[in-house]
Order: sequence, then structure tokens, then C-alpha cells
Amino acid sequence: MARFNNTSPMDFFELYHRFIKDSLTGKRLQVNGKRISAGTIASYSGTLQLLKKFSEEKQFQLRIKPVKSLTKRELVTEKNYWNKFYKRFTDYLYHDCNHFDNYVGLNIKNIRTFFGYLQKTLLIDAGGFHKQLYVRKEEIPIITLLPEELNFFIYNKPYEQSLNSTLRKAKDVFVFGCTVALRFSDLSALRNVNLRKMNDNWYLFTRSKKTAVETQVRLPDYAVEIADKYKKQRGGYLLPRFNIVNLNKYIKRLTEAAGFVQPVPKTRGRRGTIKEIHKTAGDKKSTYRFCDLVSTHTMRRTAITTMLSLGMPEHIVRKISGHSPMSKEFFRYVALAQSYQDKETSQMFEKLKAKVM
Repeated sequence: MARFNNTSPMDFFELYHRFIKDSLTGKRLQVNGKRISAGTIASYSGTLQLLKKFSEEKQFQLRIKPVKSLTKRELVTEKNYWNKFYKRFTDYLYHDCNHFDNYVGLNIKNIRTFFGYLQKTLLIDAGGFHKQLYVRKEEIPIITLLPEELNFFIYNKPYEQSLNSTLRKAKDVFVFGCTVALRFSDLSALRNVNLRKMNDNWYLFTRSKKTAVETQVRLPDYAVEIADKYKKQRGGYLLPRFNIVNLNKYIKRLTEAAGFVQPVPKTRGRRGTIKEIHKTAGDKKSTYRFCDLVSTHTMRRTAITTMLSLGMPEHIVRKISGHSPMSKEFFRYVALAQSYQDKETSQMFEKLKAKVM
């Protein structure tokens, strides 16, 4: 473990490159001892490029100054320096780059993580100034299919026959993904060996790339039929192969063709203020439609919400989805499923009341 005794300003970017390198090579690990994921390292690298661009365009020199030998006055100066950095960097991201709270917050979080690395790994005491770098987070509405909408995609044969061959394959991937609650990276990596038959039932066995959690999901008949349709394709993959960009495009076309075009306000946050975002075509603005907002994320979200809405116990759904027991994101699914159950219960009581009268 390296120890730095130098009290003069240190090159920020040289240290940040080392932070990325140590994360990449495994010298720096997660608190649970696991290696840092490729996606997280890519996020660190993205923050580095933003910081370099900001530093160059705004003529803001970034450096790390160890605080061990600083006077009280110098400490105040250092605190003001990082306050100034935070304001100018976030202004740059919001106004110059037109980003929103979640993206800005992610980059600030990466910078805070970098400061933690300096102190814990390199033993560079840069002070606790990074703790004043506030991480904003916005809750983006969950876009998910209702159970009856998923039922349409599964069982509506005239709709399926109206699709061309590419969209039929995309629909199969979409339906399968809306059933098993896997992330897109895990879904696209599935192979025939992930299927096992036990006691006349078919199960999907897989290990999450992101969390290394093993999941076992019993497949309904329609999912088994989808898997059987593609069992002889090249490479032994369980489902048709699409890159994420094309699949997102096809999913939007599928939901539009299904008639799911109801207006859905799209909102984003800047500095904690929520505003509606509109589609623009020339000088015209319009509200987004449901089909405009669905994506590969909708598959996993739909599966989780459907399981909860139809009464599957929360702890079992969490085991399948890989969420932690205290996950705030999972509680959002629970709330969404509860609203669906309340709606269905109200309809049932109205029908019961009508029969009595």
C-alpha cells in the first residue's frame, strides 16, 4: 500500500487514472470483497472525461492538496476551493451539457468515491471536503405493462400474425423478458443449458453478471414454447439475438402496433425541480406516449410488478429479482403493485354490489 507524505498540490488526473487502474486490475475491491464491475469502471471513466473537458473549457485547474500541514486559514481556502468546484462543475453539467439530476448525481458520487479511495487506499488526507459535494437523485416513473397488457402480447394471435418476422422475434424476447425479471445483459446471455426440467416442470437457472446472485424461475408454458422455438439456433442461445439499441427500437414499434399509445407525461429533475419534458418535431411539442417510453428496462420491471400484483410473496420476488431486503427501488414496485391490487379489489366489490342490488 502506497503512502504519500508530500504536502504540495498533487495532480488530480494522475491520481484519478490510478483510481481507475486499481479498480480495473482488482487492487481496489468492493466492500464485500468482489471486483468492481465493468459497468462501474466505465462510469468512472466517463466521469474522468467529463472532468477533463470541464477543466479545459472552464479553465478550472483541478488538484489534490493534502491537508495535514495546512493552517486554519489554508483549510478555509481549501474548503472554498471545493465549494467553487462543485458549483461550477454542476452548473457546467446542467447548463452547458443539459444533463439531469440523476446523471449529475452519478458523477458527483463517483468523485466522492475517488476521494474515499485517496484516503483509504493511498493514505492521502485530502480532507473531508468531498462530503459537501451533494449527490442529487430523481425518481423517474416506472414504465411497466399491466398484467392484462402483458396478456395481450402473450396470447393475441391476430396481433402476432400482423408482425413481420423480425418483430415476431423481438416480441418473443420481450415477452420472455417480461416473465423472468432478468436484466438485459443476463437475458441476452441465456443459453439452452440454462433450462432444466424437474418433475415435468421447466426451470430457468442463471447467475446475475452484476450481483453474482443465482436465480431459479419456474417457466410458464408460453415461455417454454418460446424457448423451444429457438433451441436449434446457432451458438446455443436461448433467445433471438438483438443489440440493445435495435431491441429498444423494436419494443417501441411493438407497443405502438398493439395500440398502447395513451399519453404519459415524461418528467425529469434539475436541481430538485421536476419539469415535464415534451417531444419536439420542428416547432411542435407534444406529450410522450406510452409506446415512446418503453424500453428493455420495461421487461424486468414488468416481470417484478406482475409477480407482486398477482400475489407472489415479496421475499420470493426479491430472490428472483436480486434486490436487497431494504432496496428503495423494490419498495417502488411494491407500491405500484399495491395500487393495481387496490384497483382490482375495488372493481370486484363494485361487481358484487351490482349483483346484490
